[in-house]
Amino acid sequence: MSVQAAARIVADGTALPVLTGDGPLALRRTRTREPGLRVTVVGAMSAPLGGDRLRIDAEVRPGTRLIVDSAAATISLPGRGGATAHYDVALRVGDDAVLHWLPEQLVAAQGSTLRMSTRVDLAATARLVLREEQILGRHGEDTGTLVTRLTVHRDGRPLLDGELAFGPGAHGGWDGPAVLGGHRAVGQLLVVDPDFAESPPPAGVRGPRTAVTPLAGPAALVTAVAADARELRAVLDDALGELAPFARGG
Repeated sequence: MSVQAAARIVADGTALPVLTGDGPLALRRTRTREPGLRVTVVGAMSAPLGGDRLRIDAEVRPGTRLIVDSAAATISLPGRGGATAHYDVALRVGDDAVLHWLPEQLVAAQGSTLRMSTRVDLAATARLVLREEQILGRHGEDTGTLVTRLTVHRDGRPLLDGELAFGPGAHGGWDGPAVLGGHRAVGQLLVVDPDFAESPPPAGVRGPRTAVTPLAGPAALVTAVAADARELRAVLDDALGELAPFARGG
């Protein structure tokens, strides 16, 4: 039997007036070393399975700083009949607010099919750090099918709209030498910072399999592939330290 579950976060100053989740989307307020709020998504059951529909909504009100992370990786698992699972995230960040969206890795287990979408709406003076990490298959197995889409608007205007597709059923060439080249960990880090309007980060390659692309916004997108989850996290952490000094700590 498929699961439908939703969670909602509202952060306002030093308070969390809304912090609700059901099914596999349990939410906990956790400690942070920096000023602001922190919420951890704690998986209460195995999900998403094929056919499940999960959704998280988060609102960061003006002047508020919020970090959202997760207690463990999310593993997409096959369900009966090969049904597709859906996982949707909607984020809204107000003026002079800061959101760090830093979940653990998403693992596409063999035989699973997951479509994940993340939509972000930023005010003109909002700041954002958003990390996505996809691990294609558990150790020693092939990947499942995974399609992820990230759409970001800033001050009502499009900033980024991109889709990635991996595994059986994805367009041919996704694992070729010009794309993943056999690697099984892929990730991206998006940093939106109004200060980039005056001093945007330089575009270029950072290491053998990492690229930084400035975006009109002002923002920067880091894309990386790696052999495994540990290597990928190290690469993205280095990029975060370089691009987002305001985001250190937490």
